[in-house]
Amino acid sequence: MSDYTKILVAVDLSDDSTNVIQRAIAIAANNNAELHVIHVIEPLSFAYGGDIPMDFSGIQDEIQQQASLQLKRFGEKHGIAEDKQHIVLGRPEVEVHSKAKEAGADLIVIGSHGRHGLALLLGSTANGVLHGAGCDVLAVRVGN
Repeated sequence: MSDYTKILVAVDLSDDSTNVIQRAIAIAANNNAELHVIHVIEPLSFAYGGDIPMDFSGIQDEIQQQASLQLKRFGEKHGIAEDKQHIVLGRPEVEVHSKAKEAGADLIVIGSHGRHGLALLLGSTANGVLHGAGCDVLAVRVGN
């Protein structure tokens, strides 16, 4: 097993995130590694397209404020320093790769629902992070 020095944990702030962070905390403790946590908010325009004549900025700001509060509580609960908590707006796989590179992470830890067959081929966030990562990726199985 490698000696990891910086670990980036990607969380969606659901209940499953606790399993993911606990696994990362254990690995960090065994390697005396620095732990960062990231939560990526997808812009509403990605979900609804740019053709809807509606201003999403107020809703997007509210989502970002709520996520920041949740991440702060999550970080406090799990002992993650505030300067190691990152909220970003964008596509999860792109932003996780970018933050991992910026932080010098040598391991990314992310939750995966362990889908099989066609769902796996079509991809998920974990699959997107796995492909194109510049470091090791640990997919922690969550949910059922």
